[in-house]
Amino acid sequence: MTDYQTPDVVLQTLEQAIDGVVVLDEDGRVVLFNAAAERLWGYGRDEVLGRDVGLLLPTDVRSRLDTPRSTDAIIGSRSEVPMQRRDGSRRWGSMSISRIEVGGKCFLTAFIKDCTLQRQQREQMDVLSLAANETDNAVIVTDHDGCILYVNGGFSRMFGWTRAQAVGHYPSELLQVPKASAARWRLAGAGLFRGEELVRDLHGHPLWCSVVANPIFDTRGKPTHSVMLLTDITRTKMHEVLQNKVLEALVREEPLVQVMDLVCREVERIAPEVKASILRVDEQGRVHPLAAPSLPQAYSQALEGVLIGPSAGSCGTAAYRGEPVLVSDIARDPLWADYRHLALPLGLLACWSSPIKNSDGRVVGTFAFYYQQCRGPDELHQRLVDLSLHLCALALEREAARAHIRQLAFYDTLTGLPNRALLLAEAEQAIARVEAEDAELAVLFIDLDRFKQINDSLGHPAGDELLRVVAARLQEVVREQGIVGRLSGDEFVVVLPHCGSLLAAQIAERILQRLAIPHSVSGVGLITLASVGISLFPCNGQDMESLLHRADMAMYQAKNSERGSFRFFSEEMNRRAQERMALESALREALANGGLSLHYQPQVRLDDDRVHAVEALARWHHPWLGTIPPNRFIPLAEECGLIGELSQWVLAEACRQLADWRHRAIDVPAVAVNLSPPDFHDPTLPQRIQALLQRHGLSGADLVVEITEGLLLDNNPLTRDTLGAVDALGVRLSLDDFGTGYSSLSYLHHLPISEMKLDRSFVSDLRAGSAAEALTRAVMNIGRSLELMVIAEGVEDEQQLALLREQGCPVAQGYLFSRPLPAGGLEEWLRQRR
Repeated sequence: MTDYQTPDVVLQTLEQAIDGVVVLDEDGRVVLFNAAAERLWGYGRDEVLGRDVGLLLPTDVRSRLDTPRSTDAIIGSRSEVPMQRRDGSRRWGSMSISRIEVGGKCFLTAFIKDCTLQRQQREQMDVLSLAANETDNAVIVTDHDGCILYVNGGFSRMFGWTRAQAVGHYPSELLQVPKASAARWRLAGAGLFRGEELVRDLHGHPLWCSVVANPIFDTRGKPTHSVMLLTDITRTKMHEVLQNKVLEALVREEPLVQVMDLVCREVERIAPEVKASILRVDEQGRVHPLAAPSLPQAYSQALEGVLIGPSAGSCGTAAYRGEPVLVSDIARDPLWADYRHLALPLGLLACWSSPIKNSDGRVVGTFAFYYQQCRGPDELHQRLVDLSLHLCALALEREAARAHIRQLAFYDTLTGLPNRALLLAEAEQAIARVEAEDAELAVLFIDLDRFKQINDSLGHPAGDELLRVVAARLQEVVREQGIVGRLSGDEFVVVLPHCGSLLAAQIAERILQRLAIPHSVSGVGLITLASVGISLFPCNGQDMESLLHRADMAMYQAKNSERGSFRFFSEEMNRRAQERMALESALREALANGGLSLHYQPQVRLDDDRVHAVEALARWHHPWLGTIPPNRFIPLAEECGLIGELSQWVLAEACRQLADWRHRAIDVPAVAVNLSPPDFHDPTLPQRIQALLQRHGLSGADLVVEITEGLLLDNNPLTRDTLGAVDALGVRLSLDDFGTGYSSLSYLHHLPISEMKLDRSFVSDLRAGSAAEALTRAVMNIGRSLELMVIAEGVEDEQQLALLREQGCPVAQGYLFSRPLPAGGLEEWLRQRR
């Protein structure tokens, strides 16, 4: 302990201090060691008081504290010192020292807090800062407004601006980002942003950069800063943009002049300080301008037919020598003596021209850059020319290079089979040959069955693997007999020259058998079934487009009749297809222009003869097609993708009509509408139903949605969720045509169904005898056991009604009560019943 007395209030204050407090006497002995210090060093105060401070601090620090006089330099300042804890571990403390005098004696008071974590973080930040500064990529940190706060050394090396020059500017302004992209750059701090941009450095030189911006959020989730990383991709991007565009133009077989114009424009977009020109050199050594979009047409016309030679400007001389020629001062260079009068009035002061050579090394053209300053090319220009010379040579040698381009452009990358373009071309050639020989040709259109389900359940890689297997098996069957191609998706085509109907049928059978051999895809055993349509030349068409179209029609006929089969095209099939197309067009027009209407058929309770609900049924009467029955236009709507639009219209019109009846005090308890399985793949269906009910002031109990049994086997994961959400609105779900499809008691038990409708085929057979009665009685028992309302459809006479009453059927619907009626007719029917 110590002889010195310290007032209690001071001791208490120091004892309660958050920082560690250590007081030393003139001899460097510890006279006060508070609780925070105990926690900091791990020593109890009894182990420390009265002992030399060296117990706590390393020797180099203790030497600075030997006497009060020697500590003058650090008194009143804060420094970081290493600490030796009782367990031998070392930490860092942030220490400040004060000198006090009591009773003529001098004491040192040290206030110390643990700064180990902060020091580690600072060291880590120093390393990160060093790494960020030394990377070749440019790093920009902006504030919440998008202004630059920090740039690393890589930014300065890449773009030329110092940190001081960059701070306070918007990156998009500093780097001259195009206006179309500047807004996205300004908003980069609000969310993740990535893209590729053409920017410019301090000297106006263009660079393509990959840009990634990540926002930094505060504790409230509000963006406060953004970190942008820019990577120079100029070389890659030039190849990507320029090469891809030119190759695409070549594949499209665009005219040579258009391809060369494209090259010049793309080069000038990357390097706007140049004016590009391409000349073709013919076998007689004369030049012919192909493209110079930024030069006056008169200038190009003046060069038409100029003979190359040792002093024929930059281009004529480069073509003559077979090597690049740079003239940095057109006004003075003798090579331009005969042509400078053409260039100088246009402000063209320098020209760099390079020869374009074909694969044999012969000069076939020149590619030139004109400058409006006396200068030569920089590194970017050199790279552009290196790339463009190759592309220009390809364009000028189009006929020689066409085979290579066709290989890239006309084969399916997944299966290696000819794609549609090449297939049609080769098929037309085959048709021409067999026509000249007065022979036949068959076209087989092959579509895989249930391919979408395989894709959805096993994933696209598995689907791709299956397509490769199918392609290989088709080639095994066809071999040298014909052409195998892939159109798109899971559609394949086989063209068989010198093939009549009998041989076509045999090959189709072999294809189906070969595809049906079990195989493994992604570890899952599969049997691939397909539907095949066959058309024949010349009886089904004179060209490949017609034959392909008619084989496609035959394939759909096969798919609709029996999966895993083949069908031949017929004129009757063609007539039906034409009628279907006309009917589809008329249906689209009817949906768009209000050409449909709803009729309503009442459902009657058999206990009190009151109306249970009315079923809304779509009707279509066309001005010149007449009345089209629902069993014709509803399947058509499903096939051509209009069923969703049709269902929305039925829902909206039925709810509107029910609200109108309620407003006029016409007693209609509820309205039932039919929805198809695809309607339940739409997750917005419940919200749309809810919005309709709210708009018309209806409740969920006012609406009944009838679903088909096919929906029960729908494996789409959205279906169950959508059914549940519709049920949660209070809307009743009714199972239509029960007993005709794939009904299962387990489905009925687990799904939120409140009604089921006994199919009319059971009701019509009631007259036939005991078997039909037993079936309907069983359905009634199922309904009662599952607490489902059973509605019998198709009740047409009193005998059927009596039998249904006897069996305890609660609700019936049919012509015995009323045919489907328009809204006005139903109102009259209700008045007559009253």
